[in-house]
Amino acid sequence: MNLVIFMGIQATGKSSFFRERFFRTHVRLNLDMLKTRRRESLLFAACLAGKAATVVDNTNLTRLDRARYIEPARQAGFSAHGYFFESKSVEAVARNLGRGEDERVPELAIRGSARKLELPSRGEGFDKLYFVKLAGGGSFIVEDWRDEL
Repeated sequence: MNLVIFMGIQATGKSSFFRERFFRTHVRLNLDMLKTRRRESLLFAACLAGKAATVVDNTNLTRLDRARYIEPARQAGFSAHGYFFESKSVEAVARNLGRGEDERVPELAIRGSARKLELPSRGEGFDKLYFVKLAGGGSFIVEDWRDEL
């Protein structure tokens, strides 16, 4: 049983990464789709009860944001893997402009998220941590986490 938590500002490739790596194996929790924390909480509880591999595909900017998933998952016997997406706001704003109009996020939201972003640590309860960056052609480079990032 595995919980995967994505972390990073908007327009850094999190949802694309989900489709590439986890679409066939994990349930996806995403506030853009679920719209409310209540719905998300219900689905998350069902995933834990059903022992379903789960990806939390949200920004998860702070330790507190991530703790709402890690602690209950660990209590349910899940391992916790974190994927931190390189979050350079200048690049994210440029990628965001390339999205369809209905998928774009306000630039102020991206810049505000960048200011709130806290780097993850293994001390939060992660069994494994990874650093993800976009590579050419829409592919991804995944590296083991180094604390000096």
